[in-house]
Amino acid sequence: MKQIIRDLCPPLVWRKLQDVRNQVRPHQVKTSGDNQDLDLYWTPEMAQVLETWAAGNAWLEVQFLMANCEGKVLDIACGTGKTMTLLDRTRLDIKGCDISDLLIKKAVERGLPAESLEVCDATKLPFANGEFDYSYSIGSLEHFTEEGIGKFIDEASRVTKVGSFHMMPTSRSGKDEGWMKTYQSFHNCSPSWWVSKFEKQFKRVRVLDSNWNDRISIGKWFLCYH
Repeated sequence: MKQIIRDLCPPLVWRKLQDVRNQVRPHQVKTSGDNQDLDLYWTPEMAQVLETWAAGNAWLEVQFLMANCEGKVLDIACGTGKTMTLLDRTRLDIKGCDISDLLIKKAVERGLPAESLEVCDATKLPFANGEFDYSYSIGSLEHFTEEGIGKFIDEASRVTKVGSFHMMPTSRSGKDEGWMKTYQSFHNCSPSWWVSKFEKQFKRVRVLDSNWNDRISIGKWFLCYH
């Protein structure tokens, strides 16, 4: 998929957040994994970062992945709603959710209908079983605690009928480096570590490369199907 995306549109420079992470990640610190950095999601600085960070990589890739999908879709941890505006809404009925009311407010300000947005915790989604045909998340799941990751995946599986797609960083070393504190706390683990999590809820899991990367991580998509 990486080569297809490159052929369609050469990758742009990953912007503000990568610059910040590249400055701090040489000093990464492993921690116990029990403190999730939630306060960041209520800052204007994070809202601004979310407007640009996936340009040239994950945003192009999710459009490619969703190109042949139809039906109801849930953007889990949708942030300011940028990704929702990029997908073909003539074929997709897209709803977004995020824990931050500030970010949801930004999504409404950009023109997304309030009724298509929900403030909620991704580990306790307020949606019915199988309410969506597809769901996805981009650069979010890795920031949950290990217990939270399990609950997030459980909920994504529960509300999704067909497939759930998730993009996150995996360790460049190929090792399970665990929970790290850099710009923001996150799990920097191997693709196999993530696959083992997804396989607890999904029958089939495919792993694809993403164009996103930084000094210690390489982006991967995990395509999970029932």
